[in-house]
Amino acid sequence: MSGGDMVPGPQLVDKTALVCIIILFLLFLVALVGNGLIIMALGSEWLLQRTLLPCDKLLVSLGASRFCLQWVVISKNIYIFLNPTAFPYNPVFQLLAVQWDFWNSATLWFSTWLSVFYCVKIATFTHPVFLWLKRNVSGLVPWMLLSSLGFSTFTTVLFFIGNHRMYQNYLKKGLQPWNVTRNAVRTYERFCLFPLRIVTWTVPTVIFIVGTVLLITSLGRHTKKVFFSISGFHSSSAQAHIKALLAFISFAIFFTSSFLSLVLTASGMFPFGEFRFWIWQTVIYLGTAIHPLILLLSNRRLRALLGRGGRGCSSAHGAS
Repeated sequence: MSGGDMVPGPQLVDKTALVCIIILFLLFLVALVGNGLIIMALGSEWLLQRTLLPCDKLLVSLGASRFCLQWVVISKNIYIFLNPTAFPYNPVFQLLAVQWDFWNSATLWFSTWLSVFYCVKIATFTHPVFLWLKRNVSGLVPWMLLSSLGFSTFTTVLFFIGNHRMYQNYLKKGLQPWNVTRNAVRTYERFCLFPLRIVTWTVPTVIFIVGTVLLITSLGRHTKKVFFSISGFHSSSAQAHIKALLAFISFAIFFTSSFLSLVLTASGMFPFGEFRFWIWQTVIYLGTAIHPLILLLSNRRLRALLGRGGRGCSSAHGAS
């Protein structure tokens, strides 16, 4: 990268920020392993059985998008760490931004459709439209996956056009110092890119929240009925409902916190490369690392598939 793509900025990384970067990298490894195990368990099942349950197709797609997104995020953070004065719309950042925008959007949509699928399958509403969806939702999963990829591609193209236009304007101004172009860049981000991001992120988030609220409401009512039945809290049915309710609540919390983190980051509250940026990245990745582990611990099928895979590997090594 040429020196013209660089702008004045902080040259040294604070020691506390360096600690945050190390913690961030460790959380990245935890999240990578968690999502990798989900992909390995369901992916191997898909290859061996030539089929997969509809909900598992959504789950493995979510795990794969998160897995790819984490590699993009850590690559971007390493680049920022090594080049703290790089102009935020130079070609390297544009390449990373294309990948980040696609996988981030795909993750939002896969999470949304997973929430909708569980809502339709588990909730016990009697509206005719809801009953029709309950009968046909499994057949709609391929369309959910295709629509996720389609929406992600469309939003990525829009963001790329905006980012590229920003860099072209920077070149036309003769590569002026960052303190001269900062206000113009921030104004363009605030009035053009930020509203576009908010719209494209809000649509799947609203659908996710509606589906999750309906699911938690239905599941909560059913859990209350089981809890106040003769068997009470100690029955296996009551405990299963409580575990499911807690799992969906945690999913909603992590999704909502992820959406809020995207909004706050895009608003410019955490300028990249500064100490606040590294603190915020660490907070974001804490939830990203924890949720795959919750999925693995709360999903009996995933644990069974991983256990079977481990035994299969052991027997294969023994035979050799």
